[in-house]
Amino acid sequence: MGCYIIHLKRAVARLPQVEYLLNRLPQGARVIDAVDEKSLTREQLSACQPFMVRPVYPFRLNRAEIAVFHSHRACWRQLLNDGFDAALIVEDDINLSEPEFAAAFELSLQHLSPGDFVRFPEKLRDKAGKLIARSGATCLTEPRAIGLGMVAQIVTRDAAQALLAKTERFDRPVDTFMQMRWHHRVRTLAVAPSGIAEISDRLGGSLIKRRCSLAARCHREILRPIYRLGIALWSRWVTQP
Repeated sequence: MGCYIIHLKRAVARLPQVEYLLNRLPQGARVIDAVDEKSLTREQLSACQPFMVRPVYPFRLNRAEIAVFHSHRACWRQLLNDGFDAALIVEDDINLSEPEFAAAFELSLQHLSPGDFVRFPEKLRDKAGKLIARSGATCLTEPRAIGLGMVAQIVTRDAAQALLAKTERFDRPVDTFMQMRWHHRVRTLAVAPSGIAEISDRLGGSLIKRRCSLAARCHREILRPIYRLGIALWSRWVTQP
C-alpha cells in the first residue's frame, strides 16, 4: 500500500500542511510533485481534446485543470512503477479528523477488491446506491451517481492501469471524468463519513482559478445544469459494469 500527497512545488505556503499530512497519513507517505500549469508541455496540452465523449462536456479546460488531470495520472503511474497493489492519493489541501478517517480507511481496506477506486469525499454528494459494508457510523457504498472532488481516494493497481489507458486523451476535469463509470469501467465506491475536510481557503485559496467575463460566467451557469442532467441520465440508464 502506497500513500502519495500531490503538492505543487511553488506553493511554498502549503509546506507546513504537507508536513502535517506526512506525519498523520499511513507510514511511508511521500510527496508527488504536481504538474505545474505554467510548465505544461505541448504534448501535455495536446492530451486535452475537447468534446470527445458523450455526454459532451461543454467547456474547454483551462491550463490548471489540465495540469491537475496530469498530476493524478502521474500518481497512477507512480503506483504502477512502485509495484503497490493500491495507494492512498490525497491533495495537499486537506485536514483529517483522525478517528473518522482511521475508521473509513480501515473499512475501505477490509473490503477492497482489485480494480476498485474508493472516494473519500469531503461531503457525501454521491447518490445512494448499494451498501457494501458498514462499521458503526461508517458506510462503504457503491453509489448510483458519483459526486465531484478528488481530494482523497484509494486507487488499486488494476484501477490505475484502466484509468491510464482511458485517459491518454481527455476532455473534462479529472473528477468529472470519474463520474462516467460507464466509460472507464472502474468500480467506484465512496466511504462516509470520510474524516476528510478540504481547507484550500485557509491555505490561500484554490490553485484552480478560472478568470472569465460576465458573459462567459452566464454561459457556464446556463450550460452547467444541462450537463449535470446529462450525467444523471447516463448514470441511470447506461448499463453499468
